[in-house]
Amino acid sequence: MTGTGVRIVRISGLALALVSGLAVPAVAAADPVAPAATVEEQRLDRAVPQEILRRSGFDSVAPAFARALGRADSCAEARRAVARQGSALWQRAVTRVQGRGPVPGDLPRDDDRPLYWARLGMTRELRAWEPGFDLTDRQRTALIESLERTSRGQEDIRLPRGDRYRRVLVTGFDPFTLDRDIRIANPSGASALALDGTVIETAAGPARVETAVFPVRWDDFAAGEVERALRPYLPKADLFTTVSQGRVGRFDVERTNGAWRGGFADNENVSRTGLVPVPAPATQPQWTTTTLPYREIVAADTGRFPVYDNTSVTEIPAGGTEPVVSPDGPTPGSAARAGGGGDYLSNEIAYRATLLRDRLGLRGRLPGGHVHTPVLQFADGNTTEVTDAEFVRNRRDIVAQVRAIVGVAVSTTSGPGRG
Repeated sequence: MTGTGVRIVRISGLALALVSGLAVPAVAAADPVAPAATVEEQRLDRAVPQEILRRSGFDSVAPAFARALGRADSCAEARRAVARQGSALWQRAVTRVQGRGPVPGDLPRDDDRPLYWARLGMTRELRAWEPGFDLTDRQRTALIESLERTSRGQEDIRLPRGDRYRRVLVTGFDPFTLDRDIRIANPSGASALALDGTVIETAAGPARVETAVFPVRWDDFAAGEVERALRPYLPKADLFTTVSQGRVGRFDVERTNGAWRGGFADNENVSRTGLVPVPAPATQPQWTTTTLPYREIVAADTGRFPVYDNTSVTEIPAGGTEPVVSPDGPTPGSAARAGGGGDYLSNEIAYRATLLRDRLGLRGRLPGGHVHTPVLQFADGNTTEVTDAEFVRNRRDIVAQVRAIVGVAVSTTSGPGRG
C-alpha cells in the first residue's frame, strides 16, 4: 500500500538497474534505500486486516498519512506531521471504542484491532517514504519511534493535578500470535481504549484513568520503551496496573514477576531468551512483587469471570540446576525462570513496571502490579469470520471487569496524592 500524496516517484530496483545500465560507468553512489516492510507490516495485505480496516473506516488512515508526509518539505515538518497524525490515530481509536460521535463501518465499536492495523499501515508508509529532502536512516528511525509512541497513547497521558481525583495508570497490549489466527484481538488493548480519560466512581471517590498500549516485541522492551513511557507518571500516580491477555476463562492478579525471558516468538517472529535486560543489571533482582490489593480484588464481585490470586512461579532453587514449579512463590536465593504471568512480554512489562516503581522509591506507597484477562474467544465453530456475537459479548464483559477491578483496587488503597 502506498500513499497518493508522496511527491517523489518511486523507482523499483529493477527499473533503477535498467536505467543505470544506460548511464556512463562513473555514476554517483546510490541514495540510501528505504527499509523493507517489517514482518508485522507484511501481514497487512492479507484479507482479514483489510476487512477490519474497511469495516471500521480506518482504511483511510494510511492514505491520509501518506498525503500529510507528501506535504512535508523538511525533517522538522515531517516530525510535526508524524506527531499530529499519530496522536490523531490514538484519539480516533479511543473515540470510536468509547462511542463518542458517529462510528463509521459495521465493525463493533469496541474493537481494538483497527488501531493496530491502521498503525501498521502508517509505519509502512513512513518506512517506504522517499521525501524530496535528505533524510538519514537515524532521522527516519526517530520518526517511526515518534509515530509508535504517539499512536499508542504514550504521549497523551494527562494525570490530573490536585486531590479531586485518584490518578490511575493502565496499560494494554497489541494483538499477538497473529500467524496462528490473524483475526486475533487483545482485550487488554480494548480495555486501554475503553478506559482512557474516563472517570470511575469508587468508594474512595472518583478515579481518573489514563492509558497506553505497548507492542508485542522483545527488542522494543530491551530498548527501554516501558521505562521511558512510565517513568514520568509513576511518581504522580495513585495506582497503576499493567494488563495483558492470559488464560482461558479467568482473571489472574499476578503476585510475582520474574526476570527471565522464555523465548516465545513475538510479533516480528523474533525470539529472545535470557535475563530481562534492564539498566544497572548489577542491582537487578530476580523477582518483583505486586502491591495491588490482591486479596480485596479476588474477594470482590467484579464480573462473570473468576479472579485468582496467582502465586505460582517457575524457579531454579538456590544450589539447584533444574527449574521447578513453586506454587507458593519463589524461595530464597532462587533464579527466575517464569513469574506468575509466565516468561513472555506480559511478565516482562509487569517486571519492568514494578522494578521501576521500586527504583523510584515508591514501593511502600504506590499500589501497582499486573492483571491477566481471560483469553478473548470467538463463538464455537467460527473459524473464518472476523467477529461474532459471542466474541463481542466476551470482549465487553472482560473490559467491564477490568474497569471493576480497577475500581476495587482504588477503593481499597489509600490516598490521593502526589499530583
